[in-house]
Amino acid sequence: MMEDIILPLFMCVVMPVTIVWLVMRTKQNETNKMAEIILKAIETGTPVDPSLLKAENQTVRKKSIKERLLGYLTAACILIGLGLSSIILGIVFCLANNHAYESWASAMSLLPYLGGILSAIGIALLVVYFIRKKALAKEIEVEEKVLEASKEQ
Repeated sequence: MMEDIILPLFMCVVMPVTIVWLVMRTKQNETNKMAEIILKAIETGTPVDPSLLKAENQTVRKKSIKERLLGYLTAACILIGLGLSSIILGIVFCLANNHAYESWASAMSLLPYLGGILSAIGIALLVVYFIRKKALAKEIEVEEKVLEASKEQ
């Protein structure tokens, strides 16, 4: 009985808490490093550039609309692939065991359900990609023209 609870407990509690902790720790480390650099500059009497204090300069360059759309397409393809492979693996496992599972709590018996969920999310992202691509076509053209103009200069 206890073995059936460990995996769901890990997936639903421990893993999300760990991910949030890692993200927050990374942001805190970036803030601490920036504060340390500014303190050293103040101690040595070096003038501090006010643009260093702005949060947008600390992040990586802003992604274009086209890059964000391609991110949706990539995520959709990956999720659909994972979903279909999970469904196929679950069917193969079912056929290999003569349609009989040892128990319903078996991880292999849940693969087709997981595959269906992943495929549905992937299809939803694919729909979002095509809708946003159509809705943002003019903005993408303007952004591409601006990029071409900046490259020519």
